[in-house]
Amino acid sequence: MRGPMVTEGKGPGSLYPESRVLIIMTGGTICMRDSVDGLVPMAGFLENAMAPRPSFNDNSPPVKIHAYKNGVKLALDSLRTPPSTYSRHIRYGILEFQPLLDSSSISSLGWTEIAMTIKENYHYFDGFVVLHGTDSLAYTASALSFMMSDLGKPVVLTGSQASIFALQSDAVDNLLGSLIIAGTFVIPEVCLFFHHTLFRGNRTTKVSASAFEAFDSPNCEPLAKVTSLGVDVNWSLVRRPTRIAEFQVTKYLDTAHVACLRIFPGIKPEMVDSVLRVPNLRGLILETFGMGNAPGGVDGSLTKVFRQAVERGIVIVNVSQCTNGFVSPLYASGTALGRAGVVFGHDLTTEAALTKLSYLLALPGLTYADITARMAHSLRGEMTEMTLPSFSHPAGTIDSAVGRLTAAGMLLTQAFCFSLPKHPLTLSLLLPTLPPSRFPSFHLR
Repeated sequence: MRGPMVTEGKGPGSLYPESRVLIIMTGGTICMRDSVDGLVPMAGFLENAMAPRPSFNDNSPPVKIHAYKNGVKLALDSLRTPPSTYSRHIRYGILEFQPLLDSSSISSLGWTEIAMTIKENYHYFDGFVVLHGTDSLAYTASALSFMMSDLGKPVVLTGSQASIFALQSDAVDNLLGSLIIAGTFVIPEVCLFFHHTLFRGNRTTKVSASAFEAFDSPNCEPLAKVTSLGVDVNWSLVRRPTRIAEFQVTKYLDTAHVACLRIFPGIKPEMVDSVLRVPNLRGLILETFGMGNAPGGVDGSLTKVFRQAVERGIVIVNVSQCTNGFVSPLYASGTALGRAGVVFGHDLTTEAALTKLSYLLALPGLTYADITARMAHSLRGEMTEMTLPSFSHPAGTIDSAVGRLTAAGMLLTQAFCFSLPKHPLTLSLLLPTLPPSRFPSFHLR
């Protein structure tokens, strides 16, 4: 087994430590350049786009870093940033996909390639930045969040609305911010960074085709904001591992057997039924009005179509067409869908609902009941939990509780209590609401 790369310590010619980040370039507007045929992807991004810019290159002596792709060990050219606000360099290299992808044509195969590249290099880098086109960026961020379990390092997706070679562009800020976050903070989530803001990836949606503020997370506050003073991380929102487990990747999402249908006024039951009878269809994301409402149809004919599909084993998930809010059986039309077997998706985005359902359908051994139950509960922070765990002391006095402990249990309890002050990680898992300043070594590299 390949051991972890040691990235702490001073870099050559510097008094400051450096982290290592792998940039995975899949394509997108950020790496495009003008040609006689319009914008086209350009290879050699490190040399042509980043090396000439002082914010990405401190002109330190060249260093080769190693990465893996499809089992092949590669020696990548690297650059190093000047020291950040946190007195740290970020050394990085770029692994470019061949060919570079148009984000509008990405599929589950592209998601698998990204996820497996991260897995191959997981022990060699402190964090990962994925450069990606913006059209399907929210879908990819959502998909990767479900494909990767027990993630312990930051994976930051970003792109830009204008090419990095354009005079007026958001590319430099988006890329530099992603690099600093991935190389500085232990935020073990799949994130999306855009316009000085770090979002949880599976809560995002694209809200503008041209504005630099192109993404939003309407039902979840940002994980971090970049200001003139540095990066302000909302640590209370950051998800942390709750068990000791090896990082794993689910290699396949079953997007080929999932459809998405948007309800509109006057939609005919026959239209919906034709979609639900597509051969081998296993799931449907139903975008409904407001808080989850849909017309029942004359004599409840549309509701009957949904009920029949559920009886055939098709998982139907109800999400709102509204940007903000959630679906709920508040109105009779929404209640009728629930009684027909439609799953309420709460405040899932369409992107998260589709990729989550595709992920669950790809897992072996899950029954229909298992899938519907998991769709209604948060797996990766993709939906707001309607109920939170609560803890209470056992009934009776503390003496009665101690009296029920066995001798072995007493020894274990004492050992655990005495070990607490020595292990800030244990404390942070038990007391996640303590200020980050109490455990700076846990949050900052």
